[in-house]
Amino acid sequence: MRTLIKGGTVLSSTGSSVADVLVDGETIAAVAAPGVFADDAADQVLDATGKYVLPGGIDAHTHMEMPFGGSFSNDTFATGTTAAAWGGTTTIIDFAVQAKGTSLLSTLDKWHEKADGNCAIDYGFHMIVSDVNDTSLKEMDACLDGGISSFKMFMAYPGVFYSTDGEILRAMQKARGNGSTIMMHAENGIAIDQLAAQAVAAGRTDPVEHSLTRPPELEGEATSRAITLAKVTGSPLYIVHLSAAQALAAVAEARDAGQNVFAETCPQYLYLSIEDMAKPNFEGAKYVASPPLREKSHQADLWRGLRTNDLSVVSTDHCPFCFKDQKELGRGDFRAIPNGIPGVEHRMDLLHQGVVAGEISLERWVETCSTTPARMFGLYPRKGVIAAGADADVVIYDPKAKQTLSAETHHMNVDYSAYEGWEIAGKVDTVLSRGSVVVSPSGFSGSTTHGKFLPRGLNQYLG
Repeated sequence: MRTLIKGGTVLSSTGSSVADVLVDGETIAAVAAPGVFADDAADQVLDATGKYVLPGGIDAHTHMEMPFGGSFSNDTFATGTTAAAWGGTTTIIDFAVQAKGTSLLSTLDKWHEKADGNCAIDYGFHMIVSDVNDTSLKEMDACLDGGISSFKMFMAYPGVFYSTDGEILRAMQKARGNGSTIMMHAENGIAIDQLAAQAVAAGRTDPVEHSLTRPPELEGEATSRAITLAKVTGSPLYIVHLSAAQALAAVAEARDAGQNVFAETCPQYLYLSIEDMAKPNFEGAKYVASPPLREKSHQADLWRGLRTNDLSVVSTDHCPFCFKDQKELGRGDFRAIPNGIPGVEHRMDLLHQGVVAGEISLERWVETCSTTPARMFGLYPRKGVIAAGADADVVIYDPKAKQTLSAETHHMNVDYSAYEGWEIAGKVDTVLSRGSVVVSPSGFSGSTTHGKFLPRGLNQYLG
């Protein structure tokens, strides 16, 4: 199948131009000036006049079917990747979750069993390392052979995922040796658990306490500590879901000093706030995630961080738990509310609002949502760019369209929207995944067996 996408404005991380894109099979054959290719050069022609043509989004932080607190996130790989496609994301990188006492390789096998043959778009894995020992450290090398080049650790959740500074140090030493990247959930979990216990003992049990007992200073402290450990070991470091100005300041200082420190943020931290967590009638539980939503004052710093590249990537940390039956487990004790906010379907749209508002450029939209994740996690130039030889993951986006976000119309398998009723500018028109039209104005035409596993290389920013 040959497809010609004609008349659109082709966007990249470095600029834009009106051009035609010829797709041959699963890859992009050529990008040329308008009119170079005749319509009969292709089996189908897609008219993108007045629309943007950009590389498919890469969401580098999702949690499909993730176990948490006795429950599981409610999107399967099939439902979650279908929702991602609706929103212009054509690749996800999910997390294989090692349970304490198990091996990394057996964990990877379990996640392949969940995902293989059940994804509408292409996918890869990071590995969560929750049990640092001689065996798991050796297995990090074997994971690289299996296409897993990034390993997430936690300074939060004592007794579940938490690693000591000594364990983090050992894993970073291994990463320094094999070229992989350590990803860090940076919050001081030991102190947070004390604050949370004190709040419950004092009768403060509402959802907003989740934020009040995880103050931004404890995210900043943990981020600084992780950066110090990375400096001592020479390991690259990627801070996940950064939410607080204090943490951003630590990242910016390290990057200014030339250290290989990178960070992502998420749409919820750019748009939502602690005010949402304080909504009455337990509605605030819908917004419980970790790190928590902050005071609105942090949002300007995060947008500035995106402009300066101190924040390199925008991911979602998509981890959907239904309000009914799941979030409600925490009535009377905010500590029991499953942590997570749904968002994989709306990341591209929400960041486009940053373009509309003048916070970021079109080029930066593409860079943070597609090109940089591809380079950061060893997928470029197969992914993240509209260029000859790249996979034909292409989004035709209509910036003039209007839409209203709602649980009634989204495709994520969750019973609420964190952005219910928001009217936004811009909407996905058509999505191609490896040359196949999976979303069009007529609806979803893909298949949950279409997606392929992506073995990944090393972080391409490390030289």
